[in-house]
Amino acid sequence: MILLYLAAGLFLGWTLGGNDAANIFGSAVGSRMVRFRDAALVGSIFVVLGAVFQGRGGAETLNSLGRVDAMAGAFIVSLSAALVVYYMNSRGLPVSTSQAIVGGILGWVFFNKLTPDYGVLFKIVSTWITGPLLGMLFAASLYKALKKILLHSHIHLVELDTWIRFSLIVVGAFGAYSLGANNIANVMGVFAPMAPDVLVHFGLFSIDGVQLLFLVGGLAIATGIYTNSRRVMETVGNGLLALSPEAAIVVVLSQALVMFLFSWSGLAHWLQSMGLPSLPLVPVSSTQLVVGSILGIGLVKGTREINTRLLAGIGAGWILTPIAAGLTAYILLFVAMNVFNLPVLSAVSSAAGEVAQAKNTGTLRIDFILPGVIAISGTIIALLVWAFLKTKQKQLKAENELLLQQNINLESEKELDELNLKNMHAANQELSERIEIMNREFGSLALGLTGQKIFFEEISSQLDKLGQTQLTKEQEVALNEIRSLLQQKMSFDKEKDTFYLNAEQTNKAFYERLEKNFPGLSQQDKRLALLIRIGLSNKEIATMLNITLKSVEVFRYRLKKKMGLEQQHSLNDFIKNL
Repeated sequence: MILLYLAAGLFLGWTLGGNDAANIFGSAVGSRMVRFRDAALVGSIFVVLGAVFQGRGGAETLNSLGRVDAMAGAFIVSLSAALVVYYMNSRGLPVSTSQAIVGGILGWVFFNKLTPDYGVLFKIVSTWITGPLLGMLFAASLYKALKKILLHSHIHLVELDTWIRFSLIVVGAFGAYSLGANNIANVMGVFAPMAPDVLVHFGLFSIDGVQLLFLVGGLAIATGIYTNSRRVMETVGNGLLALSPEAAIVVVLSQALVMFLFSWSGLAHWLQSMGLPSLPLVPVSSTQLVVGSILGIGLVKGTREINTRLLAGIGAGWILTPIAAGLTAYILLFVAMNVFNLPVLSAVSSAAGEVAQAKNTGTLRIDFILPGVIAISGTIIALLVWAFLKTKQKQLKAENELLLQQNINLESEKELDELNLKNMHAANQELSERIEIMNREFGSLALGLTGQKIFFEEISSQLDKLGQTQLTKEQEVALNEIRSLLQQKMSFDKEKDTFYLNAEQTNKAFYERLEKNFPGLSQQDKRLALLIRIGLSNKEIATMLNITLKSVEVFRYRLKKKMGLEQQHSLNDFIKNL
């Protein structure tokens, strides 16, 4: 039954994790500077630490308002607050868990016709105003100071981004610790009067029964952070005011400072010992603090940037939350007592209306030093093994990705080389075809020159025969002029020079390879090789070189020897393939 009754507190802790704890990292996650997974991990660890080691002061204040001394009553108070917070949270409104639990306690007090401590109630309600004002004051001051520091620091943008992310994690851890210290009273405060009288030793520290309850409640809050906080993070982080990363740091730090001050019992006792007024140890609303902090930044930046419609909705939720929680607790208490016959109050003094609580005698001592050392050592070893395996896995994954990328690059390079090779072959083929066409044109030109020379030689021969006949003096003079003109035309020197120049330019690569492989060739040998490559016959070559056909045979033989060719090798084929 005790575990069943505690379920309501755990449910409230879960809703607090989804609502109030989201305010710690809401601005950081909303500004996309911290991942939700990292924020949830850091927040869960430090909220548990704050709840266990600094959560007692706020719980004592709540118990002073109304000491719920029956498990069924505590269950209904927690359940009422949890239902209201869960409903508001499902509507996307960041409401106050502190207001919900206060409303539930007042519902229990009025149902049992008790008189609440109005001094304590005034102290709690006053923090609903002073808390946001302090958050607003801290936020405005810190924001101005941070802007001045950044203005004169001249930090590079990349380095600034790293520092901002680190700062958000650090102040988020401090905020989570302060939240656990201040708000664990909302989760398990009503169960504190019924906590078991035990003392558990862990070597370096010890925790009592109340702290054990706070440990369980802190774990419930951590579960709520992981499973139910993303939506409210988005509302607080971006809905009320668009936050820069620098503003996100200020929001988290300012609300953390206020919660820490309202839960720091050492500071309160020191101020009282000095005769100075101290801040009350009261669970304040982290939602009110974060909204106040954001408003403080909004006032510095300009009120036009504040989403006033959403602010009005949040303010309405603050008013409705304690009323709704009180009415829900009143109705559920009536049902529990009259339908299920559950005792919601253990004993009441009719004269003063004070709750009488039986004190347990004796303290159960539990020693967890050796089991704790073993558990911590095993956890450390497991974490080290997990970290080693995780590192190896990441290393193998990185190596596989690198190899895969290298294979992709090699395949791309191979395809590119093949494409270049195909393009080169195509270009060479096209060039070869063009050279072949031009060589055929040169061959045709050479044939034309040869034909013209043969034609002129035949005319010259006919003129010689004509000169052997009886001619008049005038005819002989005219015949000699024709012979002189014919001899000039039969040289073809200009046409040959133009022919060789164009042919050598077209077959430039052939000429370069010929000179490189056979540097001892004469100009006559090179021209003979060029005419052979073009495809001229020996007779046509003789005409182009102005030598006899027999001389062409001799020149071919000499060229073949200079190129180192055997008798059976074809000079034409060798030159064609060169």
